[in-house]
Formats: sequence, structure tokens, C-alpha cells
Amino acid sequence: MNGSARGTALVMLVGGLPLLGISMYLSSRGSIRARVAWLGAVAYFLYNSVMFILGTPFNELYLVYEAMACLSIWSTVLVIRTIDLDSFRGRFSNALPARAIAVYMLVIVALNSFVWLSGVIQGLFNASNPAFLKGTGLTNLPTYDQDLAFWLPLAAIAAIWMWRGQVWGQLITGAMLVYWIVEGVGVAVDQWMGGAADPTSTVASAAMSPVFLAIAVIGLVPLFFYMRNLDERDRQ
Repeated sequence: MNGSARGTALVMLVGGLPLLGISMYLSSRGSIRARVAWLGAVAYFLYNSVMFILGTPFNELYLVYEAMACLSIWSTVLVIRTIDLDSFRGRFSNALPARAIAVYMLVIVALNSFVWLSGVIQGLFNASNPAFLKGTGLTNLPTYDQDLAFWLPLAAIAAIWMWRGQVWGQLITGAMLVYWIVEGVGVAVDQWMGGAADPTSTVASAAMSPVFLAIAVIGLVPLFFYMRNLDERDRQ
């Protein structure tokens, strides 16, 4: 698990921070696509700050993790406040495959929910020693905690709103697509480094790295069509 955490931190450093910085800079130049990417980047940092806060023992970087969570939350609030939602709705081309993107998101939500709930439900029959915690050294799994309570419901609602053409769905969907791609790369690297740290691990394996990289690459397809049909100019 230490190896996995280092893998996550590495991707945050070499991938997440540049994405955040570049999207902030381009947003300051007026790019609406960059503002969507900015939201996706802070979602990625918020998710993983929770992982570090709840999934690692208390250590010298605790206040850094807390600052990362705090800044991610307030950045999300402030970025959304800078977006004119009426104008944002008018920036999308009629060629946007909104329903196809919504279906893609719902498939991801359904698959994640099935896997997570399968582990939880099995664990309920052996709550003192659930199988999904074996080999982690944790007393609970922050992945399940935040995904089931917040991220998966948010993605599902955004997909439904996207299907209906509602502007909040369009905005959240774009941010989630960015976040999922970076997270896919992060999981691929954390599986590789976790497996390298402990080749006998049952929770981290380099064999899973190509799978998550493939998921990240697949995620580029809906993001491409989303960004392609999001005009930098107000179409109204």
C-alpha cells in the first residue's frame, strides 16, 4: 500500500500539477475548455487528498493533505462561480453526442458500483474481517467510502442531466471525464508501484496497470467529442 500511495503521488506531481497549472493559465486567457479541465483537475486532487488523509497513517505530510483537500473544495466553488451557465449552455454544438457520453458515464458508474457493492455486501457477512480489507492494513477503505457516498452518485446524476440537455450535467460531465482519465493513469501507476513494492500483494498488481491505462485511453474518446463540440466563443 505504501508503494501504491507513492505511485499516486508521482502521478499527481508529474501529471496532476501540470494539468492544474496549464488549465488555470489558459482559463485566465479566457478558455472555457480549460475551465472545465480545471474543475476536473481539482476533482482529481480532492479525491486523492481524501485517500491520503484516510488511507495512510498519520505522518509529517498530514497538513499538506488537509490543505490539498481544502484548496480543492474552495477552488471548485470559486471556479464554478466564474462560469456563466447560460452562456456555457450556448457554447455546445448541436453535434455534441450528449446521450452517447451520458451512456458511457452510466456504464462506468454501474460497473464501479457493482464491484464496490459486491465487496461491501460480502464483507457484511464477516464484518470483523472483510475480504476487501485483507492485505491493505486499513480498517476501512476510503475508495468505497467516497465513491459510494459522493462520486458515483454525482456522476450518475450528471449523466442523467447530460442526457436531458441540462447545463449542470454538461459542466459536471466534462469535469468528470477529465478527472477519470487522470485517475485511470494514477491507478495504473499505483498498481505497478504497489506490486513492485510487494510482489505477493493481493491488492496491487502490475498486471492490472495495462487495464487501467486502457480505461484511461478509452476515456479520451468521449472527452474528445465533448471538447470538440464546446466552442470557445459564445454561440448565443
